[in-house]
Amino acid sequence: MYAEREREREERHRIAVLIPCYNEALTIGNLVRDYRQALPDADIYVYDNNSTDETARLAREAGAIVRPEPRQGKGNVVRTMFRDIEADCYLMVDGDDTYPASQAAALCAPVLEGRADMVIGDRLSSTYFTENKRPFHNCGNMLVRRCINMFWKRGRQIEDVMTGMRAMSPLFVKSFPILSQGFEIETEMTIFSLANNFRIASMPIQYRDRPEGSFSKLSTFRDGFRVLKTIAVLFKDYRPLLVFWSVACLLALLSLGLFLPVLGEYMSSGLVPRFPTLIVSGFCMLAALLSFVVGLTLDCQRKRARQAFEIQLNVLSLLLRQGRTGMPSGGNRPEQDPQA
Repeated sequence: MYAEREREREERHRIAVLIPCYNEALTIGNLVRDYRQALPDADIYVYDNNSTDETARLAREAGAIVRPEPRQGKGNVVRTMFRDIEADCYLMVDGDDTYPASQAAALCAPVLEGRADMVIGDRLSSTYFTENKRPFHNCGNMLVRRCINMFWKRGRQIEDVMTGMRAMSPLFVKSFPILSQGFEIETEMTIFSLANNFRIASMPIQYRDRPEGSFSKLSTFRDGFRVLKTIAVLFKDYRPLLVFWSVACLLALLSLGLFLPVLGEYMSSGLVPRFPTLIVSGFCMLAALLSFVVGLTLDCQRKRARQAFEIQLNVLSLLLRQGRTGMPSGGNRPEQDPQA
């Protein structure tokens, strides 16, 4: 009886392959066919983000479920995907065919077995630096990885922050509040999972460069700046006490640096000849105290929000379990959407 229940549970596992696309006609057909072969029971979704080529038609002919997303930007596409699609495991891959499908099942296994909420496909530990032909991308990946591992220290470091291939659990997908609109979505996703103590695993995967004639939409400097800005903003949101206390300490040191010479002159002569310096010193100390209080207040709010989020996770987990229990064996494959 137990073996039969386990077999039925395995049959009910639904894998959704999520492919955000913008002008990937050169690669999308082969990509869909490869993942169809690697995961024959999975539903493959291609979200066309205003492509001007034949991406949507070729994806549909290859067997994908094609849906349009008119809001430009990868973050907007992922937001719609996560809201619309129901599955037991979500495998997100880029449409440029740089991530071989042969490792898709292995990446999904820890999520389906309940051992991880996110499995990161680690390119940087395998072939990325030899295959990638844009050296500034290499430097950017290393910089982002070091920043996140420095700011969000855990027992195990994140090896590849900006990888476009990762498997995720429904608990993570349905609780992730996406704020990004562009390519900084991977950074936001990683930081959210670290800050909220989700179970994260890394798995080395092979990486191959884009085929000739295919071009990256990622701008090295513009999008790189957006990623670094996202890290700074999220660090302030998740660690307000450290940020504002650091500002308070700097202001307090500046205030003391200005005040002590004035105090020395007063002790020796009984006069205060530099009133402007004394006034600036006082304002700096007031600003330091204000920053200190702001840090305490925001940290209390963050803790309350974290407590509420944990309760929401419990409710969401219960709802997801009920949904899986009530789902008929094997599930229903969604119908292919008509061309937009």
